[in-house]
Amino acid sequence: MSRPPSLRTGLTAVGAGLLLAAAVPPWGWWPTAFVGIALLDQLVAGQPAIVRFRRTVLATAAWSLPATLWMLDLTPPGWVFAGLLHATFFGLAACVVPSGRWRRLGLVGSFTVAEFARWSVPFGGVPLATIPMGQAAGPLAPVVRVAGSLLLVAVVVALGLSLSALIDVWRGDRRSLRAALAGCGVVFLAAVLAAVAPTGQVVGSLNLAAVQGGGPQRTRASPTGAAVVFANQMAASRLVESPVDVVLWPENVVNPAPLPSSGSRRADRLYPDDADLALTAEAQRLGAVLVPGWFHRSPSDPMANVNYSTAIEPDGTVVDRYDKVRTVPFGEFVPLRWILDPIAGDILPARDLLPGTGDAVLDTSAGRLGVTISWEVFFDHRTRDPVLDGAQVMLNPTNGASYWLTQVQTQQVASSRLRALETGRWMVQAAPTGFSAIIDADGSLVGRTGVGEQAVLQGTVELRDGLTWATRLGPVPMLILSVLLVAVAHCTALWQTPSVDRTHRKRADATG
Repeated sequence: MSRPPSLRTGLTAVGAGLLLAAAVPPWGWWPTAFVGIALLDQLVAGQPAIVRFRRTVLATAAWSLPATLWMLDLTPPGWVFAGLLHATFFGLAACVVPSGRWRRLGLVGSFTVAEFARWSVPFGGVPLATIPMGQAAGPLAPVVRVAGSLLLVAVVVALGLSLSALIDVWRGDRRSLRAALAGCGVVFLAAVLAAVAPTGQVVGSLNLAAVQGGGPQRTRASPTGAAVVFANQMAASRLVESPVDVVLWPENVVNPAPLPSSGSRRADRLYPDDADLALTAEAQRLGAVLVPGWFHRSPSDPMANVNYSTAIEPDGTVVDRYDKVRTVPFGEFVPLRWILDPIAGDILPARDLLPGTGDAVLDTSAGRLGVTISWEVFFDHRTRDPVLDGAQVMLNPTNGASYWLTQVQTQQVASSRLRALETGRWMVQAAPTGFSAIIDADGSLVGRTGVGEQAVLQGTVELRDGLTWATRLGPVPMLILSVLLVAVAHCTALWQTPSVDRTHRKRADATG
């Protein structure tokens, strides 16, 4: 007995979503994304808007929820909300294109806009488990040099739709051959452009070390834990081999106690635990620029926290500081706090993080170092901005110690690989419990630590100059092109409908 059509359709939709999820790290089976897109296209072909919406929402929920399972450990309602929001964006994208064969042209544009939308809104966006992440280790990744990650979205969707068109050809619809060839042509053109696009040039090199203190995953913040984390970092820093130019520590591993209201400490001393003295001595011992990550209560606002990295010169002088600009919703700030605090209890952070406003660069004797702190590396503009401001290498101090599984960590490494390709800069990532990584300007992993280990990644990284096309252009050209693709799909479908009707009438007259 065959399954009912509704059950078969639902299982196909879930299968399409799971294939898209399988392309995303930690699995990273990048070819499955094309099959997932092809199955989804087959599901929406010729269907009314409400059916397209339902089927696409089901498929993309089956993509998002498994690929963000780590969130379940922190906030089950947030996990469901984020997954359904992701699915809704794509459901709407499937609705705004024509239902006929010109839908494929429109879907390339609407799915690209849907990805950008969920990277941007609400609350600054949640760019997790994205289509580009699934291709970071695949052969299509270099196209991001041309027009950024949005071009990679369009290319992946176009290739998946070409596969869907070939399925139609196999079923006897020869007209779909042109759609299949057109999609392959788009992919070929993007690959050619990526091959000739500028990638920048080498202007120097540094011996750079990323220090990982080690420790267990799912470690939550506490005064005792902060002291252990700092001690682990100091111990791991002893493993750095001299000579070294720059030593990168992870995000918020320096978490000093709040300033007491009164006491015997000097008025010009900010921290009673002398963490800054220890770091000054460590920079002098290493003879290198030390870049530690700080997290503590704001001296100017006791109801807020600050998260920043400083640059300490080999003589112990603090020469620059960068405060994190893009903060994590519900992790570092609470949207709609006045509504959520009364019902959430102590689940939410008690104080919001004060976002920074300065340039994302540290000017040091070792060079102009770009910085994206943790969450910021998921947003392409947070890497693009410092490169436009002259950054010669990118640093990504991060902290994934509180997360369950390794989904966030592997997706962050994939994002770092994409940012390196987009900007033509080396990217160095340091995490307290993993993963720390060194990534070259071609997006290749030069080295990566394991989870939980105490380790140092050290090697020669290039200082680079020059801009890629993606850095020069930003996302606007791809957004304009995507909207135009949807408009052209509608116009072409409307223009061809009378012609198709006339053809049917002529055939009816000839046989009547």
